[in-house]
Amino acid sequence: MQSQVQSRLDSLRKEWEAGQQRMQELERHVAQLRDTMLRISGAIQILEELQSAVAEEANGVLASADAGSGADLLGV
Repeated sequence: MQSQVQSRLDSLRKEWEAGQQRMQELERHVAQLRDTMLRISGAIQILEELQSAVAEEANGVLASADAGSGADLLGV
């Protein structure tokens, strides 16, 4: 009976160690994924700001063009 208990205890300890190692691997993977998502989030924010700036610039050009063409129509 004692040898069976010791055998099972050894087996469970090995499984526990393997589980600990796997958990550490997964925690490293989660940290890497979190870093990647943070970089992607930053890139999205920059591109959204750039898109907004380009749209504002385009609206400004259109407003200038509209004002200029209106003056031409009035003969001014």
